[in-house]
Amino acid sequence: LQQNQMLACRPWRDPRIQLVPDRKNYKKNEEVTLSCPEGFQPSFTKIKCWSEGQTISDGKPVNREIWQGRNIRGDWIYIHSSVKCIDILQVVPETLEISSTSIKLNWTCRLPDACQRMQAVCSLAGPSSPPCEAEEVKGEEMLHGQEGTFTCPPLQPFTVYNVSILLPPSTILYTQLIRTKETMPDKPEKLWLDPNTGSLRWKALPSCKGEIIGYQLNITARSAQDGGFLEMERLRLSSNVTEHGLPEHSPSSSYVVTMQGLTAAGAGPASLWEFQTNSSGTAQPLDISCRSVGDISPSRGTAVLPLYPISRPPEAAMEHQLIVAATHNSTAVEGACLGDPQPFNASRQPDAYVAAVINLTAPMDFVLGEGTRGQGFHNAALQLGWDYTVLLRLVCRSQQAEKFTCICYSFSVGKWGPRTLCPSLSPTCLLFFPA
Repeated sequence: LQQNQMLACRPWRDPRIQLVPDRKNYKKNEEVTLSCPEGFQPSFTKIKCWSEGQTISDGKPVNREIWQGRNIRGDWIYIHSSVKCIDILQVVPETLEISSTSIKLNWTCRLPDACQRMQAVCSLAGPSSPPCEAEEVKGEEMLHGQEGTFTCPPLQPFTVYNVSILLPPSTILYTQLIRTKETMPDKPEKLWLDPNTGSLRWKALPSCKGEIIGYQLNITARSAQDGGFLEMERLRLSSNVTEHGLPEHSPSSSYVVTMQGLTAAGAGPASLWEFQTNSSGTAQPLDISCRSVGDISPSRGTAVLPLYPISRPPEAAMEHQLIVAATHNSTAVEGACLGDPQPFNASRQPDAYVAAVINLTAPMDFVLGEGTRGQGFHNAALQLGWDYTVLLRLVCRSQQAEKFTCICYSFSVGKWGPRTLCPSLSPTCLLFFPA
């Protein structure tokens, strides 16, 4: 073959490859420069066509055309496969690690000679606005070697960031918009009692740390006329609700309200308010004063409780529970009323336990400690020398709310002389004489 003979051979199938010069045929030993779109690199940047002579095919001479490519050391080698555009940088999506405050990715440079002076950048995807203002981050890092890990600096939850890997001066090898994960919301700051409607109102939480999906509202109410009465309501409200009516009680009832915002990540910290529905609207200390029990028999380990049905909505169950706790602690009273007491276990006393389940429709005297058993309850004998708090409890449940209404009784078995019941939250003490 002559040096200037044109050879018709092209060893590529990738339509993205650009050639300089771009012709159909090339001269023997003519160098051709290859390039790819931004972010890609041809497997060879320089190639040339060569001939190893002729062979006979179907009785005709055929040129044996080959291509050579120049490797990173500058040597010309035979090209044994197609020339194509290759991603310079590879980031496998499955390796992305995203939390509420960080983004981490693993990168691999597939063409080390093309990855010099790479730079990774983390930045806000766009301007933020009140009430969810995000601070700009300065996340820049030079990448070295053939593979590694890039971690953005501390970020803000539920915020969109642009993560890019650049090759100077302006080649973008990788770019992705990534939202950090949600976290628990801040606690609600503004809650008040509407004097006109008697309802609780609050300012909706912004979705800064996650989409607000609702509110957890817990209301504890006590009657000023009956210190042994306790009503605890636990509600799950939707995110568009900013008002809820209080349980109806007598004037000057005391309330404790806790509220938490909810996102997919869970409930945030709770805000707490205490107030009293009187004319001045000022908060008053909660007064716990359980009803006394007069008929106590230390020798038999029993006490007679005068029980009255708890008023209830028409659709509520009539089944009342008697819950026993060996304590006079006021916090334990709330915990037993709201909690899930376990069956009686002598080895675990003084845990709260269910002593009886009663279909209470009319007033009755109930003998506590007579030893009867049933499904999930045990009316165990009372222990000499112990303090007891007993709750008559009615539970009403719906899809979005749970209401626990309790009346408490307090007494001691076999401790002679006047005793005081001094709840930790009450400035007053009650005197009573056990039988």
